[in-house]
Amino acid sequence: MKLKQRVVLLCAVLFLLGLAKVFLLDGGEGSAASRRDLRAFRKMEANLALAKGARLTHTLQSPWEVAAQWVGPREVYPDETPELAAVLNALATARVERADVGYKGTQLKALLVLDGGQKVVFKPKRYTRDYVVEGEPYAGYDRHNAEIAAFHLDRILGFRRAPLVVGRFMNLRTEIKPVATDQLLSTFLMHGNNTCFYGKCYYCRETEPACAEGDVMEGSVTLWLPDVWPLQKHRHPWGRTYREGKLARWEYDESYCEAVKKMPPYDAGPRLLDVIDTAIFDYLIGNADRHHYESFQDDGGASMLILLDNAKSFGNPALDERSILAPLYQCCMVRVSTWNRLNLLKGGVLSSVMRQATAHDPAFPVLTGPHLAALDRRLNGVLATVRQCMETQGADNTLIEDRMNLPHP
Repeated sequence: MKLKQRVVLLCAVLFLLGLAKVFLLDGGEGSAASRRDLRAFRKMEANLALAKGARLTHTLQSPWEVAAQWVGPREVYPDETPELAAVLNALATARVERADVGYKGTQLKALLVLDGGQKVVFKPKRYTRDYVVEGEPYAGYDRHNAEIAAFHLDRILGFRRAPLVVGRFMNLRTEIKPVATDQLLSTFLMHGNNTCFYGKCYYCRETEPACAEGDVMEGSVTLWLPDVWPLQKHRHPWGRTYREGKLARWEYDESYCEAVKKMPPYDAGPRLLDVIDTAIFDYLIGNADRHHYESFQDDGGASMLILLDNAKSFGNPALDERSILAPLYQCCMVRVSTWNRLNLLKGGVLSSVMRQATAHDPAFPVLTGPHLAALDRRLNGVLATVRQCMETQGADNTLIEDRMNLPHP
């Protein structure tokens, strides 16, 4: 066989091997990795529906102790969590021992301590479900239902990097005011027959309070991560400038990812792939406001990127802000496990499992039909972006085998 024929044959073999890898990974059935991901997905599906009113079957530990023991360097809760429904129910019903203002951040929230000493963050309802937030993708108040939906999407994607969140109806007169600090009480006022408060934060104004219907306020409750896992804040490498006319480097430099790859902690370990996972997560929920992120402190870049503060999401179901995907389409790489999970969610599966996952939340319906449809549409956009990367640079360079399932310490 002549040299030229051998080269052609070799190229053909390599091409077919590449196609086979894409087929196996895309189909979700063929390779060992795909079969493993399929089993994980089926397990997630089976555990989606969380019974309302569930309680722990033993009394040796409180729900808060159970949840605290789940946390590890690469997950907030484990793959199998039979007690998850009971912990969420405790978040939605436990007596409030103390209520204070939530100082940090730009948006209104309250810091509560529940029975047993568990800290949580309460974000009040500011919009009706069908309200469309116009303007920039990060515009408007926080959306409490977005926090709930984002937590369940984290479960569905198999990331397990978002703190637990549940909807809750809080009686401000009987549950909050009797245990509130003077700081928080000073921000309460009445609008007609409705009890309102405006709290303390960068954008908190007496003229823009959150108001209950009468005394009962709908909101979301987020479980505070254990104090033994202190957080470290990082500037997001693809963060926006938030200044009109001033672009961040990633917005005009197509080779920006190559520069990021040379900077710690993105030059080694799982952090860059976490950023890309998070870009996919944020694109699906429409969150263009992740200018910073948290990891666990002194982790050497090995811990997960924690999916905190997802309330600037699900604002406009008609807007697909493609710039959120910049880490994906500029780096052109994604975890194999993420790619396999996304493929299992296409064809309307994502909206269906989201509806099922949130069906028993006290704030159901968490998302409207247009927002559920937007999840499916945006998923197609993510899949198309990855396929384009595979076409330009090959599957081997795009799909990265990095599961990083580190054991608990």
